[in-house]
Amino acid sequence: MNGLYLVIISALVFVLAYRFYGAFIAAKVLTLNQYKVTPAFRFEDGHDYVPTNKYVVFGHHFAAIAGAGPLVGPVIAAQFGYLPGALWILIGGVLAGAVHDMVILFCSMRYDGKSIAEIAKAQIGQKTGVATSFAVLFLNILCMAGMAVVIANALANSPWGTFTIGMTIPIAIFIGLYMQFLRPGKIKEGTIIGVVLTLLAVVAGPAVQASPTLAPLFTISHNGICIALIIYGFIAAALPVWLLLAPRDYLSTYMKIGTIGALALGILIVGPQIQMPATTQFCAGGGPVITGSVLPYIFVTIACGAVSGFHSMISTGTTPKMLMNERSILPVGYGAMVTESFVAMMALIAACALVPNDYFAINSSAAHFQALGIQVVDLPHLNEMVGENVAHRPGGAVSLAVGMAYIFSNLPGLDHLMNYWYHFCIMFEALFIMTIIDAGTRVGRYMLQELVGHVWPKFGDPNWKPGAIVASALICAAWGYLVLNGNLSTIWPIFGVSNQLLAIIALSISSVVICSMGKARYLWVTGLPWAFLMVMIFWADFLNIFEIYLPKGEWTMFTVSIIMAVLVIIVAIGAIRRCIYLAKTVPASYDTTETVEAEELKHLQELVKTDKAAQRFQELTIAHH
Repeated sequence: MNGLYLVIISALVFVLAYRFYGAFIAAKVLTLNQYKVTPAFRFEDGHDYVPTNKYVVFGHHFAAIAGAGPLVGPVIAAQFGYLPGALWILIGGVLAGAVHDMVILFCSMRYDGKSIAEIAKAQIGQKTGVATSFAVLFLNILCMAGMAVVIANALANSPWGTFTIGMTIPIAIFIGLYMQFLRPGKIKEGTIIGVVLTLLAVVAGPAVQASPTLAPLFTISHNGICIALIIYGFIAAALPVWLLLAPRDYLSTYMKIGTIGALALGILIVGPQIQMPATTQFCAGGGPVITGSVLPYIFVTIACGAVSGFHSMISTGTTPKMLMNERSILPVGYGAMVTESFVAMMALIAACALVPNDYFAINSSAAHFQALGIQVVDLPHLNEMVGENVAHRPGGAVSLAVGMAYIFSNLPGLDHLMNYWYHFCIMFEALFIMTIIDAGTRVGRYMLQELVGHVWPKFGDPNWKPGAIVASALICAAWGYLVLNGNLSTIWPIFGVSNQLLAIIALSISSVVICSMGKARYLWVTGLPWAFLMVMIFWADFLNIFEIYLPKGEWTMFTVSIIMAVLVIIVAIGAIRRCIYLAKTVPASYDTTETVEAEELKHLQELVKTDKAAQRFQELTIAHH
C-alpha cells in the first residue's frame, strides 16, 4: 500500500473531527464563552499570567506536548503491523487524546489556571488532591526515564550523533546570553544564529567521526550516555530558565516544525510503499521490541500519538495562563492534539517504509533478532549509506531516523546525502527528547518542592537556591536510577502505562467538572475514554507486574507500578462518587455557547466600568477575536 493513502485518510479524519466533534464539545458540553475574562487578564503579572496571541500559544502548546512520544511510540508499535497503530492513532486521537487535552484545559481556565492537583482538591476533596499530587510526581519521573532510555540507545557509540547533540547545549547557552545581554530583544537575530550553528554541528559530524583525536572523545557507551543525561538534567533544572531551557526550547520549535513539514512534503512527493504488513505474527505476543500482545500493549506503546496524560501537565500549567479567550480552547486544546496525531501517523509511515526484516534487526537486540530466524535485506546497504552500524538499536529513534532518511534520500538529487539526513534526524529526535527531559525535570522539581513545602515551607519557595538544587538532584537521581537499572523492554511499558494512568486521572477530574456544570448527560464524552483506558491500562499494568517485573525480580519497577495503581484508584473512586452525587443534586443545564455569551456580554459591559482587567480584556480580545 502507498503511504500517501494513509496521509490523505488521516488528514481528512482529523480535519472533520475538529470541525464537527471538537465544535460540538465546545458549544454544547463546555459552552465556551468568548466574553468571559480569562485568568491571563485577571491575574496578569508579566511572568506566569501573560495574555498571548492564540497563534503564539498554539505554537508553544504544540511544542510542549509533541515530544518524543508521537515520534518513537508509533515506530515501536509497528512491530504489530501498520494497521493496529494507524487505527488507534485515528480513533484514539479524535475520541480520547484531543478530548482529554481540550477539556482539562477548559477546567484549568475555569479554575484560574491552577494545576490538575488543585482542581482535584477543589472538586473532589483534600485527600484526592494529595493523591493526585503524588501520582503526577511519580508519573513525571517515569516519563523522564522513558525518554532518556530512547536517547541512550540512539547515541551509544555514535560519535557523530553525540557530538551534534552535545554541541546544542553550548549553542543554546550562547543564544541565551546573546538575547539576554549582548542583543536584548533581537529574537530574529538569535534565531538565525542558533539554527545556523545547529545545522553546522550536523555538517561537522563526519569530520569528528573520522578524527582519530575527536572520535574517541565522543564515542560514549550506553551507561556513559545515561550518566551524561542525568548530569544534564540536573544542570538544566537548576540553571535560570533563560540561560538554557528557554533558548533550547525555542530553537527546538523551529527544528520540529521544519523537519515535520519536510517529512510531510517528502511523503507526498516520494509516496513510499508501506512494506510492513497490516498485522504481524507478534500481535499474539513474543515480539522482539514489546514482548506483550497487541491488546493491551498497543495502547501504552503509541502513548502520546493518541492520548497522553503528560499533556495535562501543560494544559493545566503554562497554556491556561496565556490564553486570551475561551474560544481559543478549541484550536489550542483539540487542534494541537490532532496535529500531533498527524505527526504520529507520519512517523508510523516512515518506519513501515522499511523492509520488515531490517526494521526488526534495528529494533531488537542481537540475541532477540537471531531467535527470530530471519535475515536482513537492505541493512548492510543502509549501514553504508548512513555511515555507521544501525543494527540492534531498539527504542524507535534509530529506525525512525533511517526511515525518514530513506524518504528524504529518494527526493530528486538528494540520494547521495542519506548519511547527513540520518544524523540530522537523530539530532532532531534527540533534541526534542532532551527538551522534554530538561522541561520535565524542572516541572518535577517544582512539584517536589511544593509537596515538601507543606511540611517545610522554606523548601517550597522555588526561588530558594538550596531547595532548588536539592530537589533537582533528587528528581534526576530518581529517573536516572531507573534508566541505569532498566532497559527499553522494562522501562517503555511502565512509561506508557504511567502516561496513560495520568490521562485517566485527567479524564476523571474532567468528568467531575462536567457534572458540576449540570451537563451529566454529556458525561460520555469524557466517561467513555476514561472507562476504556481504565480497563486497558490496568490490564497492561497487571501484565507488567506479573509477567515482566516479578519473574525478573525487578522490585523497583514492581513497587512503583503498585504505588501508581493505588494512587490512580483512589482518584478514580473519588471521582466516580463525586460524579454520582453531582448528577443527582445539580440541576440539568441546557445552556449553549450562544445563550451563555448573551448573558456574559451584559456582565462584561457592567464590569468594564470599574475593573481594569476587564477593560484590558475588552480592548485586546473582544475587538480582535
